[in-house]
Amino acid sequence: MVLTQAQPAPGTEAVKTVPPAVDLVLGASACCLACVFTNPLEVVKTRMQLQGELRARGTYPRPYRGLVSSVAAVARADGLWGLQKGLAAGLLYQGLMNGVRFYCYSLACQTGLAQQPGGTVIAGAVAGALGAFVGSPAYLSVLDALETIWRQQGLLGLWRGVGGAVPRVMVGSAAQLATFASAKTWVQEKQWLSEDSWLVALAGGMISSIAVVAVMTPFDVVSTRLYNQPVDTAGRGQLYGGLTDCLVKICQQEGPLALYKGLGPAYLRLGPHTILSMLFWDELRKLARPNQHQDT
Repeated sequence: MVLTQAQPAPGTEAVKTVPPAVDLVLGASACCLACVFTNPLEVVKTRMQLQGELRARGTYPRPYRGLVSSVAAVARADGLWGLQKGLAAGLLYQGLMNGVRFYCYSLACQTGLAQQPGGTVIAGAVAGALGAFVGSPAYLSVLDALETIWRQQGLLGLWRGVGGAVPRVMVGSAAQLATFASAKTWVQEKQWLSEDSWLVALAGGMISSIAVVAVMTPFDVVSTRLYNQPVDTAGRGQLYGGLTDCLVKICQQEGPLALYKGLGPAYLRLGPHTILSMLFWDELRKLARPNQHQDT
């Protein structure tokens, strides 16, 4: 469908009925709920992406081969609770990053930016970049570690790796929000399901998840490497000089396909997370809208 200035972008009509401040809370809540279900897959995915470095350090010397064996390896090494490592930091990151992201996207829809051709992509990208910047410190660790990072590396140390996180979340956010809006509208136009059915959002989220994983996995690998590399006393990375340097070194040392390491677990984490986040967000907005009409 070709969008003109008079035509709102797909999916933006529903966003307009929810104030940005409300979307901040709803978006953060939806993504935190999704995080509880997908965090174990995030743990396994990260281990697979870091296995080259971990083996070099003598940690987890056996290679991870497939999802089931990787889950079993983590459980043997760290126990079942090891599969929920980093959940507190994950919830903090999801809440901060997605609260800002959905707030900015909702604001862009209300101001008319998303009504322009390509507006949902631009709005999603800008919202993702701002969300990633705000949430970057929380990605590093839980609150008790933030004080240590602040003391050892200063204020800027809290944003170590932001150069990899912002492009990653920016392209992922653009793909997620734009494809979800378009896919949801497409499913509604086909009239396969009731327009207000939660299955419409579920179908939109499933389509969106494929686009998200396709564009985010290389950035995800790079971001993971940047965040987890050792740093010197000045807070500079000892393995990679930044996003471009990391990309080049991975391709040179491990081959281009290394950028898609952990693709299966990446989809099993990002896919369900996208589906659940979009579904929860859409359903929470439906609950919020009648209350606003009553207040009015």
